[in-house]
Formats: sequence, C-alpha cells, structure tokens
Amino acid sequence: MERLKLSIVSLGILLLFTTLGIADGQNKPNLPNVIVVMADDLGIGDISATNPNCQIKTPSLDRMAAEGLTFLDAHTPSSVCTPTRYGLLTGRYNWRSRLAKGVLSGTSEHLIPADRPTLGHLMKAAGYHTAMIGKWHLGWDWHKENGKIDFTKPVTNGPDINGFDQYYGHCGSLDMPPYVWVDTGRVTAVPQREEGVTAQEDRYGWYRKGPIGPDFEIEQVLPHLFAKSIAYVNERAKPEHTGQPFFLYLPLPAPHTPIVPIAPFKDASGLNPYGDFVMQVDHHMGELFAALKANQLDENTLVFFTSDNGCSPQANFPLLLEKGHDPSAGFRGHKADIYEGGHRVPLIVRWPGHIPKGRKTNALACLTDIYSTLEEVTNQPRKPLGGEDGFSLVPAFDGEETTGRDSLVSHSISGHFAVRQGDWKLCLAHGSGGWSEPREPAAIKQSLPAMQLFNLASDPAEQENLVEANPQKVQQLIQLLETQVENGRCTPGKKVANDRKISFLTESIK
Repeated sequence: MERLKLSIVSLGILLLFTTLGIADGQNKPNLPNVIVVMADDLGIGDISATNPNCQIKTPSLDRMAAEGLTFLDAHTPSSVCTPTRYGLLTGRYNWRSRLAKGVLSGTSEHLIPADRPTLGHLMKAAGYHTAMIGKWHLGWDWHKENGKIDFTKPVTNGPDINGFDQYYGHCGSLDMPPYVWVDTGRVTAVPQREEGVTAQEDRYGWYRKGPIGPDFEIEQVLPHLFAKSIAYVNERAKPEHTGQPFFLYLPLPAPHTPIVPIAPFKDASGLNPYGDFVMQVDHHMGELFAALKANQLDENTLVFFTSDNGCSPQANFPLLLEKGHDPSAGFRGHKADIYEGGHRVPLIVRWPGHIPKGRKTNALACLTDIYSTLEEVTNQPRKPLGGEDGFSLVPAFDGEETTGRDSLVSHSISGHFAVRQGDWKLCLAHGSGGWSEPREPAAIKQSLPAMQLFNLASDPAEQENLVEANPQKVQQLIQLLETQVENGRCTPGKKVANDRKISFLTESIK
C-alpha cells in the first residue's frame, strides 16, 4: 500500500513537473519558435494585404495574411535603415542612441553596445537558440591597419555581442562595400578584387565600387540568405535540438538597391525590375514557410513580416504610378521622409492556434513593439531597460482594438521628428525632412511653416496643415514629445537616460 501511495505521489510530481516543463529541463514549456523577417525598402503599397490596389503579385504574403493578422497602422521608428534596425532590436526609439541622423556605412563601428538589451538577449534568457542571418547594418568592428580592413583578421563586436549565438551576413546595405560574408566573426573568403556598377550603367542594379569576396555574388545574395535561413530551420528541427526553441532574425537586403531580380522573376511583374524583385522576395517567403511545414514546425512558429521603412525613390515612382502601382498606397512621401509614406509599413503576424486567421487591425503599432511582444510571449517580466518604447501586440493578437499604444514618435533621415496621438500628427519640419519635395532647405527658402499638423482621419495624405487653426493641439503634442524625451521611455516605468542630449525643435521655433 505504501509503495502504491509513493507511486501515485511520484506520478503526480512527474505530471506536475512535465506540465511546468521541468521534467526535461525546460523552464518555459511549449514556447514557439520565432522568426522576424524584415524586408528592406518595401512600401506599404507593395503587397496586397495592405494595399487592395497593389499591382504586384505577392501570393505567399497574401497567404500569410489570410492565415494571420495584418496591421494597417504599423510604423517603423525611423524612415531609414540603420535607426529602424536599432529600434526593432532594442525596443527603444533610435533617436535615443548616439546616432542622431542618417545611417551607418559598411565599414562603420558597432552601434549597439554589449550591455544594451536586445531581442537576442531577451530570447536567449528564455532558453532560445538565437541566429541572425542577413543584412546587419548596425556596424561591427573590422580589424583595420592604417584605415584599411585586414579581412584575414576576426570581426569583433558583431551580432554575437548583442545576444546572437551565431550570425551570417553582410555589414551594410547591399550597395555598400565591402561585399563579403561574415560567419560569426570570420570572413568566409578574402577579397582579391574590387567591383561596382554605376547608376549610369544600371539605374536599378547599381552598387558602390569596393572589395568583393570570390564567394559573394550580388544577384545571388537574396536567394543565398534564404537558403542559409532554410538550412538553419532544418538544423534546428533535428531531434537533438528538441526542447529548445529557436529565434531567427532575418533582415533582408531586398528590394533595396541593387535591384537585381533573377529568373524566373525578371520581367515577371509587368512593371519594372522593382516589381520583379518584390515578387522574388514573396517567392522566397513561400519557400521559408514550406521549410517550416516540411519540418513539422509550422504550427508552433510565430512569424513576423515587415519592412524597415517605406519604398525608396530608386524603385522609380513615376513609372510605377504610370502603370497603376503606388508603393506608398496613397500616403504622402516615401523612404527618408517624416510623412506617412516614409514610416508606415506592412506588418503581418502569423501564429497558428494563437492568432485568428485573416483578420486586419487598425491598432497603432511600431516595430519597437516586437520586443515587448516577445517579452510577453516568452513569459518574461518587464525590466527597467529593454523595450522602453514598446507595447505588447498580444492584445491585438487576441482581438483587442488597441494594444495600449496611443502615441507614436517618428524620425526622418535628417533627424526631424513627428509626434502622433490618436489621429493627430505634428511634424516638426518645414518640409519632408527627407528626400521628397519639399526637401528641408527648399522648404525653408519658401518660408513654409516650421511645423505641420495633420488629422490623419480626415486627411491621410497629409495635405492640409492645421497648425494655425489648432494651437492648443500643437502645444499638447509638443508637451507629449518633450515628456517622452525626458523620461527616456514612452511606456510606464522608471525614468531612464538617453544616450545623448535630444533636441527636437527646429532652430526657427526654439
């Protein structure tokens, strides 16, 4: 009888431990694998899920949207590459960092210090194996002698100091040298020559001249990175890795320049090479989903798909518009701008069994929210640092109309700010703050107002400046921005320091 009682107790303890995930050494049971895919320069108008008038065929992403949740009011923290990547990985607005404007180059030193919490650190703390495959564009430290890179020496302070167990990719944008693959600190092939294509030679496929490795083929970079990612999925699906979920950060180099679609996508869109390249991105996303399914990981993998900013003018807007396609889907501006076309982007999230199929939401979202979302998904407590500017998207996954985010701070390539609350958006710039007309110097010469206030509900194209008619709203939004700057966060919590002194008003209105 005593043995029977002991067996029952033992069974009960075993069942309890199994439920808690302790029996096999896992403290957090049944956590999903997570993949974050970020396209490069893909506009909100470039896929059907966020633009019914899209003229580019994107069946894989359409299917992802049909099986997941599409955000229609999602934004990047910046309208250009490097700062958005900082914001996504840290859950913190990029302008709080030392990078006040612009982007890094392919030879820049690392931007994110080792002690800054990132998605890599967050997921490792939850027991995940972490990998970065793709375009880093956050700097790493090449070994330099007299200003020249020694490619035979290890690369230091790469994604590995930011929480990634392994990484494979290139340092800057695909039009920035050096063109070499770095595999967790080591260059895979030392360059023996230089290569480049001018914009006069190819208006779509140009890239700056610089050192290129013998195993680095510009036209093959996109399929190569997806092949590496699929190989990673295949590896993590092996029996020896059972019980440890994986986190894959996959920042794509496309459809950014060089715009180099390959067969069978070349000329397939009926638009131009940009449309073809978007189709190729979509195809490879289909291959990634097929790999998940083939490895029986499909049902337990949470996938995010988004872009780092709006579409670049390199896509040839006039030609695309002539053919009925608008990469900004009716919103004003494009990449680099403070206007909506610069930072409103696609965001699709698929998680079978946890997110109802085929729903769209108008909940306001920012890519800094992915940090807080994964913090909640992995059952980790909120900490003072990490995700200072992020709200969990889980309420939207569950059907709520809001995540608790009611404000948004946006940033342009020139360092200009916009602050939004509800439908009201205040741009602290005379013009676009970026590349579309009027550019800032021209706008100042034209004596355009130093601020622009728009109501996005009645004027989503940002055509009517309401500053003079709404002085109280202007002051309210400036105060809101000032508070969020001073607090070092836009979320509830202890005040924290920014990495530099932040100035957000232009000289003419200080």
